[in-house]
Amino acid sequence: MTETRADNVTWLTQEAYDRLKSELDHLSGPGRIEIAAKIEAAREEGDLRENGGYHAAKEEQGKIEGRILQLQSILENARVGEAPRTEGVVGPGMTVTISFEGDDEEVTFLLASREESGAPIDVYSPKSPLGAAINGKKVGEKASYSLPNGRSMTVEILDATPYQGA
Repeated sequence: MTETRADNVTWLTQEAYDRLKSELDHLSGPGRIEIAAKIEAAREEGDLRENGGYHAAKEEQGKIEGRILQLQSILENARVGEAPRTEGVVGPGMTVTISFEGDDEEVTFLLASREESGAPIDVYSPKSPLGAAINGKKVGEKASYSLPNGRSMTVEILDATPYQGA
């Protein structure tokens, strides 16, 4: 079987998928009804140009609609279950241990979507500078990435194992 990884695929646990789906269902159903009622109530207060409640409700409506679009995109591109992974190779869904060049301290984190933020360990996105640099690397390999200040940082992959959950 050939393993392919699309850049737009988000691997989610069933728990994370269910949580996001529930949020989407609420926002696109009862959430929209609630905000429409707030807007209507504020509209009835009179002059819309000087109606702070109306403008606040419209802003809240925009945030809700934005989150609905974000959730729809995530769920459309989501794959539920275990990401295809190989022991010792860094990829989404892997618990990764690295060391920074010139520092003896080790850092362990889950390489996954930020939507998995319920994990009991730190979560780094595969799209972050560090995540992108180490994705696909094997244990023992080094990777460099650019820091926000423009300097380069090098890390060594010490371990990459499938995430086992809490």
